[in-house]
Amino acid sequence: MTDAAAARRDTSRQRDPERTRAELLAVATEVFAEHGYSGARVDEIADRTRTTKRMIYYYFGGKEQLYLAVLEQAYRGIREAEKVIHVGDLDPAEAIRRLAELTYDHHVRHSDFIRLVMIENVHRGVFIRQIEAIRELGQPAVGLLDEILAQGRADGVFRSDVDALDVHMLISSYCVFQVANQYTFGYLFDRDLHSPALSGHLRAMIGDVVVSWLTAPAA
Repeated sequence: MTDAAAARRDTSRQRDPERTRAELLAVATEVFAEHGYSGARVDEIADRTRTTKRMIYYYFGGKEQLYLAVLEQAYRGIREAEKVIHVGDLDPAEAIRRLAELTYDHHVRHSDFIRLVMIENVHRGVFIRQIEAIRELGQPAVGLLDEILAQGRADGVFRSDVDALDVHMLISSYCVFQVANQYTFGYLFDRDLHSPALSGHLRAMIGDVVVSWLTAPAA
């Protein structure tokens, strides 16, 4: 692309800022998930979006700010997905099962999210600590679990010695494993975790595990 063509494209993109920002975030998510923060290059993001580094800096300020925006959007995605569950319409056991299965579906379909989480942990959370909004995003998830657990205890079906963070950690750890360890686990045990024949079984399993744990007698 010539400098003149790039300039015309950038001018056009500035006229549609929401669409342009969304496109840049989508491609940046792919690049950061593939290469990590250190290995990702703004030049590659510009090439994939057929724009310029200048345009990326115009919208985000720099590589670090772009990565922070990618992280925030990735976490916002799972929180938005959780909003489709209307717990008041379900009994507590079915509500917790639906939430577990929804989390499983989201993680498997958005593997870039898991890779970003892994990358951020490699960096010991240095970037995520700069995004206060992410901590606020986590509160509705815990609040939803609190609501389900409270109803289950009131109905006499859930144990009382488990809190929302316990359940959140159990569901998240299982679902993250499906993506983070799929290649090593698959090689060691010759099992494709995402094959159609197995995926439904694994999806149901996390619901069974959580419901069985919550309905078991307290220790």
